[in-house]
Amino acid sequence: MSDRFLYTTPLDPLAKPLIDELTYEYDSRYGSFYDAEGATKEMNRYAPEVFAPPFGNFLLLLRDGEAIAGGAFKKHEDEGTVEFKRVWTHSAYRRQGLARKVLIELEEQAARQGYTRIYLTTGFRQPEAVGLYLTNGYSALFDTAADPETIRKLPFEKALGFSSYAARKAVVSATLRGVA
Repeated sequence: MSDRFLYTTPLDPLAKPLIDELTYEYDSRYGSFYDAEGATKEMNRYAPEVFAPPFGNFLLLLRDGEAIAGGAFKKHEDEGTVEFKRVWTHSAYRRQGLARKVLIELEEQAARQGYTRIYLTTGFRQPEAVGLYLTNGYSALFDTAADPETIRKLPFEKALGFSSYAARKAVVSATLRGVA
């Protein structure tokens, strides 16, 4: 068993089974709650290019050549903020800490691309995602005691701290210039 990360695009054939299952999962949980077209509309809301460098990225976690988990990010509204999207583990591979691995890799890549803050939302019918973000240092931007169905989209944020790649790079650069 060998796991490795692959930076690619949502159009990569390796991504298709994972994206298809995520679409099915969204439909199973939400149906036409948000829109009559269901999850297909949500999954097609963003062009693949928004998940490409220099402003975004798309990641697959492969095991023996098969995509078992993945996630993506795109530039958010302000210059230093990235928005995480589609953090997902294939149903056959859950409960192995793979979503956390993907989350950490996405955080590190976002920092390497110069971002200092992460923003994301998850749906009100995804308690396991809420748990993932809360146990990995994300701050809820909503009242966690409220009924999630009354909020619907649950926003989170996380600062990429001083230990991030971007911060380390700035310190090294300043040191080399004799500023630090």
